[in-house]
Amino acid sequence: MATDASFMEYVSEQAGLGGRLTYRKMFGEYALYLDGVVVAFACDNQVFLKPTPAGEALAPSAAMLPAYPGSKLYLRLADELDDSELFARLLIATAAALPPPKPKGKAKSSAKAKGTTETKAKAKPKARTKTTAARTRKSPG
Repeated sequence: MATDASFMEYVSEQAGLGGRLTYRKMFGEYALYLDGVVVAFACDNQVFLKPTPAGEALAPSAAMLPAYPGSKLYLRLADELDDSELFARLLIATAAALPPPKPKGKAKSSAKAKGTTETKAKAKPKARTKTTAARTRKSPG
């Protein structure tokens, strides 16, 4: 079962962090970002917080469960969602404990990326072999 958009609206309102907390749909579920850092996932209308010592200290009763089959373990937030202040503190503490997002690099120029004219012009021409020379000769006629 995929996460409902209405559940995501509820999660966003409960956090009370305004535009700092965003979410993006991924494979029918959602990733939650705080200030650009992925801090949690919403799967099957449940919130799974990335495990950090700070998060575990703030929510010692949260169960460690996989967010989806085959995933690593996350802190599943249940009662913590109902306490807006605690939920916001959990998100903030988790974001602070995680590395900042990597800056997006500039796209390579299309000529260099595709190996076109600029790159090919610098390449040495192929040496002609006897076979190549024989194919290029015109037949007498």
